[in-house]
Formats: sequence, structure tokens, C-alpha cells
Amino acid sequence: MAEKKKEIGTGFITEVDRYLYNNGKHYEIYEKLGAHPKTYKGKDGMYFAVWAPHAEQVGVAGDFNGWNPDTTPMDLLADSGIWEAFVPGVGAGELYKFAITTKSGKILFKADPYAAQGEYRPQTASITADLSGFKWRDSTWLEKRKANALLEGPVSIYEVHLGSWKKKNREEKDGFYTYVEAAHELADYISEMGYTHVELMGIAEHPYDGSWGYQVTGYFAPTSRYGTPEEFMYFVDYMHRKGIGVILDWVPAHFPRDAHGLADFDGEPCYEYADPRKGEHPDWGTKVFDYSKFEVSNFLIANALYWVEKFHVDGLRVDAVASMLYLDYGRNNGQWVPNSRGGNENLEAIEFFKHLNSVMTERGNGAMVIAEESTAWPKVTGEPKEEGLGFTFKWNMGWMHDFLEYMKLDPYFRKFNHNKMTFGLSYFTSEKYILVLSHDEVVHLKCSMINKMPGLLEDKFSNLKLGYTFMLGHPGKKLLFMGQDFGQFHEWDEKTALDWYLADEPLGKDLKEYVSDLLHLYKKYPALYEKDYDWNGFSWVNANDSEHSIFSFIRYGKDRKNNLLFVLNFTPVAYPDYRVGVPKRGGFTLVLSESHGLYKRGEKAPSFRSALKEWDGQEYSFAYSLPAYGAAVFRF
Repeated sequence: MAEKKKEIGTGFITEVDRYLYNNGKHYEIYEKLGAHPKTYKGKDGMYFAVWAPHAEQVGVAGDFNGWNPDTTPMDLLADSGIWEAFVPGVGAGELYKFAITTKSGKILFKADPYAAQGEYRPQTASITADLSGFKWRDSTWLEKRKANALLEGPVSIYEVHLGSWKKKNREEKDGFYTYVEAAHELADYISEMGYTHVELMGIAEHPYDGSWGYQVTGYFAPTSRYGTPEEFMYFVDYMHRKGIGVILDWVPAHFPRDAHGLADFDGEPCYEYADPRKGEHPDWGTKVFDYSKFEVSNFLIANALYWVEKFHVDGLRVDAVASMLYLDYGRNNGQWVPNSRGGNENLEAIEFFKHLNSVMTERGNGAMVIAEESTAWPKVTGEPKEEGLGFTFKWNMGWMHDFLEYMKLDPYFRKFNHNKMTFGLSYFTSEKYILVLSHDEVVHLKCSMINKMPGLLEDKFSNLKLGYTFMLGHPGKKLLFMGQDFGQFHEWDEKTALDWYLADEPLGKDLKEYVSDLLHLYKKYPALYEKDYDWNGFSWVNANDSEHSIFSFIRYGKDRKNNLLFVLNFTPVAYPDYRVGVPKRGGFTLVLSESHGLYKRGEKAPSFRSALKEWDGQEYSFAYSLPAYGAAVFRF
């Protein structure tokens, strides 16, 4: 009888672990690689493991050994590229790096790719952590999330850069709010306004504030700018207990060249493609992940699951998807390599997305994966088995561009650009879309949202209220960046807080209250979200009134009850007796207008009865006094 093969090393990483990892399917590899409190041979300490397949030798250096890696060498586990060491007596809160000796004999001091915590910039060491002690209290939320049909529910997202949402009057850490402080104030604001989710920019550890968190060095570490991993857990838990979902920006497209990071991790291209025509982004000066390596795709897929399963986040918004899908993205002729079929598609990235989204779906945790994909790539939200990429939602960048181009126009010229507002309604069922007015639209001399609007000050606010009403009525989930809901004048700057005093001035206060009314209207009426991706959920009344720049349309719910009629006037011309066609005889109750906002419980809302008078191609109609820049939403 053959002798059973003995496990090598400490046994913390088993032969099965190595097999799964080297085949790209160890979805909890973050429990094995990195630094973890363990007991070995009766001693408590810290277990370290790192993948460095090209290294000649690896050691652990830290405060606990005077930063001398020779005192703590690591052992190579056969056929895996994984190095390990157990260090007795080391607990949580210790600084460390991996000292990697390359084939040329150079020693690189690298932060741990799987570290759960990192030093506050500009320091770059990893920190040992123990995440096992946090007591979650959001089980009710998680159960509800599993059962929630996202596509048929309301999703209105408040996009936030935590470092500039608000600042504390203190010098420590640039006045950043802590995760705990932000949790309380953000939850209050989001609840008051009526958003369903908060989306946080740049939470994974990153060295440079100006990258907004899109050049990551610590994929498993919530940034120390705002506190510890446990404090970030508190943030998510508190949001959930207040009924608010949490979405994180996630960056599997590229990573920076910083010496302590993933670039040339073991002295050679390790996490990135070796060929610079595939492995470098010329526009951004960053490295591109090599999706063909199982260990690299495993790193990213496990990282996505880590945020969802260890930190309970409700979704990931995947940044720069187009840059991953196209081999020639941002590259000129001669700077890129065609795929095996001669095309410009990155076949490995496509398989990566199908794998990621299939695993996320199979986990059944109800979390969403959102693609920021800026081209017309087909079936981004289609099923992987039907050649789709499998995302839950896709940002509707086309709608955003058309909408903003229209809204910027002097009202006189809008009649010549009417189709910019109607075009999005010709393809809204082609993907599961989110309508976005994100941070990208209010930086780099693009103007703040209020300053994109034409006219004098009051005209600007009237235009913006009207534009947001159109956005609310248009099929698709919603996203607004912070400051857009009260008329922030300055372009967004990650170094300074929003001008919150504007939210208390008359025009800003009025806009903020109106946006809140829109968001509460959205959550109240299923017609605004139940059939977002179904032709039966939307119907034009009049798409062709370009001469007056007026749009009228209907949103329908599943039960065809409490349907909503929108009438929107994008000019400063009032129509005291504007007639609108409707599909039936009966009462039409005004539930929201640009001057009154939402009619609340106990308020007497104006009501109109339709008559048998053909108009707008409809059998019935009624007349209504439509003001300049008028917005009217009727229930019927």
C-alpha cells in the first residue's frame, strides 16, 4: 500500500488550496495568503504567505525583527510560487513588508498584496490585522438583500468621495472624517434625501489622493485615511441598520507603478502582462493585470468576494471596463497586440468578467456588479451562457452625454436638438442601465452641474430641477454625485469639502428639497422602477414637440395602477392652457410640480379630468397651465 503523501510546510496552505489557487478557483484565498493570526506548535503568532513565483528568496521584515528579513526567511511551497512563514509572538497592529530577492540579487520591499490594513500615506508598510472580532448586526438587511429583486426595485445612488464630502476642523489626517463619523452624518443625509444607496469612491488603499482611489496598492485594505478595517465594517453595518445599501468603486483594470505595490512584484512582471503593449496603459502610466494568469484572476475575483462577504458591501461598480475589453484602448497603431483571432478584443478579460459575474451570481448573496462601460459593447448585462458579460447593471454613458449636451444649450436652440433627449428612449431595454451624473462630469473644466445650465442664476436652478425631473421619469436606476443635489457651484476638488452653506441659501435649499421630493416620489411609485427594462413600462405621449421643446410620456407599473404622466417644458415660455393627450377618461392628480414640489399627505393636490378630445394621437386629453420651465407629474 502506497504511503500517504505528507503535507509540506506548516500545513496552513494545503495541497488543495494550492491546486485551487493555481487554477484560479480559490475564492477565499484571502484567508490563506497575507497575514493571519494562527497558533502553530502550541505558540500564538502570525502566519505570512505570499505569491512570488519568480523570487530567489523571500523574507518577512517588520518592527518585530528590526526590519531584518534574514531573521525571518520564508519557505517555498512546491509547485505553487507561494512562500510562507510562521512568526511566533506577533499580534495585530505590527508593521511589515515582504523582502523579495529577485533573480538579479536585488531586494525589493513590497507591501502585502493581501494585507487587510495599510499605513497612512505617505508611509507604505502593511499592518497585521485580525478581522474576526467584529460583531455584525445587519442580518435582517442581508436576508432582505438576498431576496430583493434589484431589477424591479428602486435604486437611487448617492456617489460620495469621503475625503471631500465634509471636513472636520482639525489638522489630523487633513481633517478627514473617520468611517464612524461619516457613517452617522451620511446616513442621516441619505435618509433625509431619500436615496437608497451610497457609492463610495476609492476605499481600497491607494498612495496618491489625486488618483481618487483609482490607482490601488492595497486591494484588501480599506484606506487608513478614514480609520481601521473594523471601523469600515462599522460604517457598512450602520448603513445597513439605517436601510441604506453600500456600493464600492472597484478597480480591476490597472494598478500604479509605486515601488511598494504590485508592479514587477518579484522582480519581473507578475500581476501584469509581460508585453508592455498589453501590460501598460499609456494614457494613465499604469500597469494592466494579466487576466490570462489564473493566480491573477483569482486575486481579483477573491477580492471582489472579499468586499461583499467579509465587509458585507452590497455591490461593486467596476471602473474603466472598456479599457479592459479593448486591446487598443488608448493605444495607437503599433502600440497594441491583436488577439489570437486578429481582433482588438481582450479575450482573457472577457472570460474574467464572465467568471467573476457567474461566481457572484452563484453565491446568491444579492450583491450587484455594475459596469462603467463607455462604448456600445453588446450584452454587458447579458447572461454569460448567452455570450453576455453577466453584469447586474451598466452605467448609461450615452444617455448622460446626450442629456448634458441638451441641458447646456440656450433654450432657443433646444428645438434643433430634440432628439438628444428622445434617443435614449429608443434603446433603454438593450441593457440594464443606471442613469448617471457622476463625479467625472464635474471635474477637469467641465463645470459643476449648476454651471452647465444656461441663463441667469434663477434660470440655472429652474433648468436643473427640470433636468432632474426628466432623469427621474426616464427608465433606469439613478445616480447623482454629491453636491449636485443642492447646486454646488465650484467644480469638485478632492482636496476641499463641498460648500455646504449653499444648501441653506434660498436657491440651493429649494433645489435640495426638490431633489428630495423627486427621490421620495421615486420610492413611492413602483411605476418608476418596476419595469425599467420593459417596453411596457414606458410610453410616449408626444416625443415630437420639438418646436416647443416639450416632452410628455407615461410610466407604467406592473399592475397598471398609479401610473405617472410627465409633462416637461424645456423653455422659458409659459403655456396657460397646454393640452396633453392621455389614453383614458378619468381623473389625473398632480403629484409634483416644479414650483410646489411633492404634494404630501394632507395637502390638497389639483386634479384634472380628461375629456373625449383627441390630442397627441390619444383619444382623450385635458388642459393644464404649464409654466416656463414647467414640470408636472400626474397620477392616474
